[in-house]
Amino acid sequence: MKKLIIFDLDGTLLNTIADLAQSTNHALSALGYPTHDEASYKFMVGNGINKLFERALPEGEKTEENVLRVRAQFIPYYDCHNADRSHPYPGIAELLEQLQSQHILLAVASNKYHAATTKLIAHYFPQIRFAAVYGQREGIATKPDPTVVADILRDTGVQPEDVLYVGDSAVDMQTALNAGVTACGVTWGFRPRTELEALNPAYIVDQASDILKIANK
Repeated sequence: MKKLIIFDLDGTLLNTIADLAQSTNHALSALGYPTHDEASYKFMVGNGINKLFERALPEGEKTEENVLRVRAQFIPYYDCHNADRSHPYPGIAELLEQLQSQHILLAVASNKYHAATTKLIAHYFPQIRFAAVYGQREGIATKPDPTVVADILRDTGVQPEDVLYVGDSAVDMQTALNAGVTACGVTWGFRPRTELEALNPAYIVDQASDILKIANK
């Protein structure tokens, strides 16, 4: 049985794409830039919001200065609207409750900025006692750098061989590989199964209940 399960947030626990798209489009529009359809954002997110803004900006406008201008428009808007249309994926709340009842430690490692990560977790999963919740923090490298996983292992005292890392993207699968923990890809998120398969994770699952079976192996 695994002692700790680390979850990615966006595309794994929560479907946040509509609110991310709306908020980024708001910021782009405020600065006079063209916007994008919601589906396009599934391939822009995953590496932190600065990388999201860089990808969303038009060619020739992808400067650090413009990224920061978009960020300044995005954050206050997203802070007010990040739960407008976001919602947990089917079976996630039940999965977390079942894992918690079995005394398996739970943690979150996200590339979403830290304040929004902690806010969304508290809003959608108030009944779950997470051992650690980390979003992207100033001065800390984003995933797939394994620092966030190392911080969670330090906080919990769990060894890498007792950890399952669950995520929906190549970034997550690479994070698990870099951290030396077991990877589990989920197919309900933002990226296609083929992206997960390319990193050869130990598991790929199609529904939340499958994670419970893996955790109990």
